[in-house]
Order: sequence, then structure tokens, then C-alpha cells
Amino acid sequence: MSTRRELGEVTDLSRSTVAARVDELIRAGYLREGGTLSSSGGRPPTTLVFDDETPTVLAADLGATHGRVAVTDASGRILAEHVVESRIDAGPRRTLSRVCDDFEILLERAGRSTASICGIGIGVPGPVDFRAGRVVRPPVMPGWHDFDVRGFVRRRFPVPVLLDNDANMMALGEYDQARSDASSLIFVKVGTGVGSGIVMGGGLLRGVDGAEGDIGHVRVRGITDVCACGATGCLAAGASGSAICRDLRALGIDAGSSRDVVALVRQGNQQALAAVRSAGALLGEVLATVVSLVNPQVLILGGDLAHTGEHFLRSVHEALLARTQPLATRGLIVTMSELGDRVGIAGATAMVREQVFSAGAVDQRLSTL
Repeated sequence: MSTRRELGEVTDLSRSTVAARVDELIRAGYLREGGTLSSSGGRPPTTLVFDDETPTVLAADLGATHGRVAVTDASGRILAEHVVESRIDAGPRRTLSRVCDDFEILLERAGRSTASICGIGIGVPGPVDFRAGRVVRPPVMPGWHDFDVRGFVRRRFPVPVLLDNDANMMALGEYDQARSDASSLIFVKVGTGVGSGIVMGGGLLRGVDGAEGDIGHVRVRGITDVCACGATGCLAAGASGSAICRDLRALGIDAGSSRDVVALVRQGNQQALAAVRSAGALLGEVLATVVSLVNPQVLILGGDLAHTGEHFLRSVHEALLARTQPLATRGLIVTMSELGDRVGIAGATAMVREQVFSAGAVDQRLSTL
């Protein structure tokens, strides 16, 4: 919170300039007046608060076999949500139409109007050209390559639409809501596939072509199975939820999704436990290189397989320690996601907030009012 006087002291602007700008921001809904402070004389100063309750954000975290859709306020508080049981391989039009339908239902449930929507954030399990808002050659998303996701969604909701890889959104969500004190953070999602997002210095690390963090397609010695991308030996072909399901079915065990694997582990199925530990060791082998290169403060495991708990975490950690120098892991925290299945929604909201409430975006909007 700040007062008009404090803003003037920080910005070195005149009282009239600060007052005019604050009035603009209040009328536009960015700020609201809070309580009054005690005064040693004269009129008590009124505090100014960023209004993160009035703006509405629509957020969707879409996985290969299921996802989550939510309505939040700008702070990330969930007002209404719905778990989506659908497959991403149904194609962009069918999938996004259902997401937009769910948005409308959730808006009504949350008591929010379409006029209050400030932006939409969508995460998908594939490489994304963030600037263009398009998916780029995704292995498990047939029909999505170069599809105009933003344009399609904006026909239903004419507001800013941000599209990103789901692991990126999860990394940002964990950082924003639970680990904002971390100087560097790597979030690894292990579900149907394997992916990661990296936060450095408070912002997401982005590559040139949207392939940053795509560790699921790193080739690993000893893996001979064919990956969904068509290559042989990818990490995802040996350590993902779909890979574990494949191996369990070969043993005569019914496992159709990564959530089935979690259920089997919780039931104490020994074959599932062994498969999860093996997957963790493979993942730790690849992450050893990542950790040695980045030297992060925090490594977080998320996605469906994180729900297997210590069985998975311990295997990843042990393999990681065995393949790195002590200095690279001396201060490393290896842990599970604190936000669980809602981490992608948190990231989508944070991404919208960063874009919509940036100085440039605010200036542009005020110039049109």
C-alpha cells in the first residue's frame, strides 16, 4: 500500500501530476482507495491498493488426457473451477470450444461478467511460440501445429489471450504462489509426457523456438522404445506416465493413464512401484546435466507421477546426487509441488497479470479511455 504523498516522494513528480495519474488508474479499475492513516496534522492520508479482486482471469491447464479450467481474480484466488476429462488429440477446435463453453459456465457460477475479464491464460503439453501464440510441431497434439489459438479464443472472448507450454506455466505458478524467494527454480512435470520450465531472476527462461525445457526428448542410453515424437530412446519413452503404462500392460496389469499408475502405487502394487522408481532414476540421470548447467536453488517435481510421493522423489534425488559434483547440489532443494494440480492455473493467472498489468499495457489502455 502507498499514499499519494509517498508516490510523489518515490517518483519525484509534482503533487498535481501524481493526483491526476492516480485518478486515472482508479477510474480504469487498477487502483482503489483503502483506509486512512493517522495524521499528525491536517487531512489524514488515504492509502492506495492495487485492485486485484475486481479483474477476472480465465485460466486453462490442458494436459494430454485431462486438464483444469478455472475463473480467478488477478491475485490468483480461484472463484470457480472444473476438471476437464478430455483428450488433447481431439484437435484444437473441439478442445478449445469445450474450454470456452466451460469458461462461460464457470463465469456464471462465480458471479462474474464477461466485461470483467482482463485476460485468458492457456497451457498446453507441447512446444509453443509464445510471441506468436501458436503451438509448434507438438508430438502428442495432432492438428495443433501453427493453429491460431489466440484468434480462435478471442472470437468468443475479445480480450488478451496468452498461450504457453504447460510446464512453463507450472514453473511460473509455483514461483509466484509458493517460491517467490527463490533466485532460480526448475519445475519438472511428469505426466503422460515429460517437460520442464525454468525461472531465473524472477522470469521464465525462453529459448529461440519454444523448445526450452523440453527434456522429455533428450536421448538416454538404454532406452530402446519409440517415443511419441517418432524417435527412439527419448527420456519420455522410458520415464513418462505413458511409458510406465506401456510396461505395466506388458505385464498384464491394467493401466491406461498416469493416474492409473498413481492408483496402483497407492494400492501397493509392486510392479508399479518398481516402474515408478526406475522412471525416477532415468529422470534423475537427465536432470543431473540440467542441474550442473543451471545450478538452481530449487528443483520441483509436479504432474501426475508426483502423486506417487517419496517413491518417485527419492529415486530422482538419489540418481541426481550420484551424477553431479557436490558443489552443484550443495544448496539444492528437491521437493514436490506445493500447489499440486492447481499449479498450472496459478501460472496462467500470473502470466496474464504480468502482461495485462505491465507498464506498457496500462499506458496503452489509459490512452484509449
